Amino acid sequence: MNAYRSAVAAMATVIVAGTWVGVGRGQQQVAPTPQLPGAPLTATGEAVFAAVEGWGPHKDGQNVIEVGYYNRNRGQVIDIPIGPNNRIEPGGPDMGQPTHFEAGRHYGVFGITVPKDFGTKKYTWTIVANGQTSSVQLGTAGPYWVNFFENPSTGNTPPVVRFAQAGPENLGPPQKIAENRTATAGQPLALSVWVSDKPNTYDPEEGLPANLRSRPAAAGAEPAGRRGGGPAPNFDVSAARDSGQPRGDFGRGSGPRPDVTVSWKVHRGAASNVTFSEPVARLFNKGDSNAVMEAKTNVTFKAAGEYVLRVQANDQTGDGGGGDLCCWTNALMKVTVK
Repeated sequence: MNAYRSAVAAMATVIVAGTWVGVGRGQQQVAPTPQLPGAPLTATGEAVFAAVEGWGPHKDGQNVIEVGYYNRNRGQVIDIPIGPNNRIEPGGPDMGQPTHFEAGRHYGVFGITVPKDFGTKKYTWTIVANGQTSSVQLGTAGPYWVNFFENPSTGNTPPVVRFAQAGPENLGPPQKIAENRTATAGQPLALSVWVSDKPNTYDPEEGLPANLRSRPAAAGAEPAGRRGGGPAPNFDVSAARDSGQPRGDFGRGSGPRPDVTVSWKVHRGAASNVTFSEPVARLFNKGDSNAVMEAKTNVTFKAAGEYVLRVQANDQTGDGGGGDLCCWTNALMKVTVK
């Protein structure tokens, strides 16, 4: 556990389905064109990639593989039920993965708990979207070890999220459903989370001028390259703009950067049936690093059913930790709507 990986997450390569696509009589038959993760984004018709964030021990000592996704369709939100087109094998097809895929890159949306003797075994997450198949192997071998709970280069830690003010802590990758609620279709359900976050314990770039800094300074100082609205390092601006993700950077004239940004997403269920009154909350600790900040929203469901919501808390390192793979928190809530 003395290694640390700060590289970007591994992405799958698209595997194009072998079946030819039939069109009208007399027209040429063409196969879907594979799209690689680094190719330019288009509005629709592209693949959805699984993304391995890394693996490491959770607070309970069990190893967790943390997984996200990248929906490369700038204008297409996709729902893929658990089954042949959204499966993790062996042992699946359901291992807690999302069925709702918003545009852009989404980090650490679920975790798979594995035994310590998992060794070189692998799971494979396969996603079929727009006729294109992507697959990625999920395991604990190789150079993807991550400390989910501290960035060794700064001492930064993820925000702590609670569903009740004195409730259990959630931090780092989600291992399971953390909260269960019930609601009535058409009636708002009030949701609150209580969030706290400690500042970095030390600054490896202390003394460097602002224009040479690569990361936020301790105690929330402005990071280099982001003064005046510049993007965070390794951040896909177009994908985040299209997905509505919290950027950790709010642009020129948008006010001070929050200490923690809380956002609500649909993890499972038809998102067209779900409306959040405040999908994103910007929280400020007013100089008190011990402050517990409350983020409120109302969620309304148009139709009965079971939904899983994901609440994400990012500190000033931004979405995906600014490329460090630490430190942010995702937690899952199941809502049964009658």
